[in-house]
Amino acid sequence: MGTKTAAVMKGDGIGPEVVDAMLTVVGECGLQAEIVMCEAGSEQWDRNGRADKSYIPDETMGILEGSDTCFKGPTTTIPVPNAPRSVAVTLRQKFDLYANIRPTKTYSRLSPDAGLDCVCFREATEGLYTGIEARITEDTAIAIRKITRQGSERIINAAVRWASDHGMKKMVAITKRNILKETDGIFWDAAQRGVLNTEMELSEIYIDNIMQQLVVNPAQFNGAVLVSTNLFMDIVSELASGLVGSIGLIYSANIGDRFAMFEAAHGSAPQFAGQNVVNPVAAICSGAWMAKYLGEADIADAIFAATESVVNEGRTVTWDIGGDAKTTQMTDAICAKAKEALRR
Repeated sequence: MGTKTAAVMKGDGIGPEVVDAMLTVVGECGLQAEIVMCEAGSEQWDRNGRADKSYIPDETMGILEGSDTCFKGPTTTIPVPNAPRSVAVTLRQKFDLYANIRPTKTYSRLSPDAGLDCVCFREATEGLYTGIEARITEDTAIAIRKITRQGSERIINAAVRWASDHGMKKMVAITKRNILKETDGIFWDAAQRGVLNTEMELSEIYIDNIMQQLVVNPAQFNGAVLVSTNLFMDIVSELASGLVGSIGLIYSANIGDRFAMFEAAHGSAPQFAGQNVVNPVAAICSGAWMAKYLGEADIADAIFAATESVVNEGRTVTWDIGGDAKTTQMTDAICAKAKEALRR
């Protein structure tokens, strides 16, 4: 077998800083896969005169198609009609990356008395994110929420596999089936069928209810796989990230049957770009997960353990989790502990 390759896009705003942090850590830990750098995002689109119909240049797409996996730094999506579709949505649909997965866990220092420990599974190719919209009149527009049985079944099955692999027994399906009877009816039916002949305990909760339940009693979802359609889980996972202390801690993967894209869950935060103050954990841990996907699990384990140690010690952490360390300082602290673990 030849060397595996990972295409890496630094993205926009704080993207270059957190991606550099990730590359530093995996590189110092001895990642054997070949890193191939490429461009994507609105900043390069602006630099190139906005001539392309996509934030992803053809050259980059060619690199992605020839790679084993990819890492996407945070990118900015300009929120106006006729602007290109977001990089993340484009790649999810291009490579059929239907499972967006965000493990969400409170670090002990940040919440010593109570915490949240769950995994958010988001269907990432359907729902309102298909972007099917139409202007009916000058003052009226509609958007189509597309839900299919195939799409619902495969995200449910992915969640069940994760639960089985990690010893989890609870699944919570998030719907609004009392209103969206047809679309969420298909999703709920898939959830019920998906847990047949398993030991999973399945429950259903409506999207509005889970938002307040997460705030009032997040611990009730500990040990659970939360699964939902595209927009609902996008919202739920954002709230969950706030409950564990900072979205700067949340790493994620977009996984299909033949390809995967890894990324921090947070956005490009251009207001912080170039200041060396943002939390690098989400990017670093996403990179660790990418290393595991590429078959280098020892590196992944060392980085995850090092990150947990640095966050819980609290001596070299960024402002969002109670410290005053720079991005580079926190990165160096994680890197040193990970390398030490690998030497043992």
